[in-house]
Amino acid sequence: MAARAATSAAKWAREFLFRKVSSNPLGAIRNCSSGPGASSAPKVPHFSKKGRIFTGATIGMAIAGGAYVSTTDEATFCGWLFSATKVVNPLFALLDAEFAHKLAVTAASRGWVPREKRPDPQILGLEVWGRKFSNPIGLAAGFDKNAEATEGLLGLGFGFVEVGSVTPVPQEGNPKPRIFRLPQEGAIINRCGFNSEGIVVVAKRLGAQHGKRMLAETSATSSSPNEEVKPGGKSGPGILGVNLGKNKTSEDAAADYVQGVHNLSQYADYLVINVSSPNTAGLRMLQGRKQLKDLVKKVQAARDEMQWGDEGPPPLLVKIAPDLSRGELEDIAAVALALRLDGLIISNTTVSRPDPVSNNPVAKETGGLSGKPLFPLSTNMLREMYTLTRGKIPLIGCGGVSSGEDAYKKIRAGATLVQLYTGFAYGGPALIPQIKEELVSCLERDGFKSIQEAIGADHR
Repeated sequence: MAARAATSAAKWAREFLFRKVSSNPLGAIRNCSSGPGASSAPKVPHFSKKGRIFTGATIGMAIAGGAYVSTTDEATFCGWLFSATKVVNPLFALLDAEFAHKLAVTAASRGWVPREKRPDPQILGLEVWGRKFSNPIGLAAGFDKNAEATEGLLGLGFGFVEVGSVTPVPQEGNPKPRIFRLPQEGAIINRCGFNSEGIVVVAKRLGAQHGKRMLAETSATSSSPNEEVKPGGKSGPGILGVNLGKNKTSEDAAADYVQGVHNLSQYADYLVINVSSPNTAGLRMLQGRKQLKDLVKKVQAARDEMQWGDEGPPPLLVKIAPDLSRGELEDIAAVALALRLDGLIISNTTVSRPDPVSNNPVAKETGGLSGKPLFPLSTNMLREMYTLTRGKIPLIGCGGVSSGEDAYKKIRAGATLVQLYTGFAYGGPALIPQIKEELVSCLERDGFKSIQEAIGADHR
């Protein structure tokens, strides 16, 4: 094992050094040079001071890891790797926010992130929609918009990962800059506007991942007929959600979502209709009672008319905004119950600027606010929706989660599952095992033997 780790570290360091950042505004990474006809050896590119610091810290971590692994067991080394990311993650704050995001996705897609080898505690496992989740902690849509890194992200230990939002036709989104950090408040303002590579590209990636998963299951079954395949979804060792969006210039929103269903649902463990982003003009109007009812009926019909196997079609959820009135929440709950919607995600980002964000000069930027300041607003709304739906519909709590205690509060308020994004952006990979460990402590402290027992506990 030590030899494999050392070889892997050396290979990773060599590949990292001989790559450079292109002039592409998205910060894509490309090979420095060389090829079959190259006449000279590739040169190590010149890095900026920030780049040299980042490179040195990363290579140092890899070398230290190679030495450390020879003296410890796999589980302990896995824990060390996650802890070691605390050294590298702050360096991302030195980079432009969108470039740092692109770099993080690239790292996950190439396997340059830790892989969780330790099994989740049984107390965290639960079954929702007939799918087995090893833990209730998921990554929200918006991080991996184009399904580039699902395997790496699931490998970090998330119970589920949601990709998207995916639009039918590729679109650039809103002009840059469009992502703004508020580090003191643990928040981010973004106005990306559904930047997406489109359905065709995403379908191709998800199809390849789905095929890989099927091959792995077939190989495992043939080599060990009596060995149970690890629980997972259509694209790997965890559950995969696909979040669908509409194009900015589209005049028929329902047609856009239907197109998404027809092209992507076969690769999804669940689907999400995103009608709540504040960065696409007119999108939130689809949350009205009549508009939402008509939209959901059309999307459900498109899904149900497709051919499905024994497991049936993927569950359909709707993601809603945190800025709705009580009357609007009642309308959404009524539609969800009447149409037997499979779930709701509560919530998207907010256009409000609650304290202490309101005092920050960055607060004047338009866009949706996410992170810690969103937690009270989204959690109160989650609690209301649980009451309105009488606990009959699974809810995913999203907004401001950055600790196990936060996740636990969402679950007690009525969340069956919990998502984070901004907390992960600031905390990095080390935050995931930390949240799960803290969540176990919360459950045991209050005498719960499973996640299921804690769901909606505040209402009893």
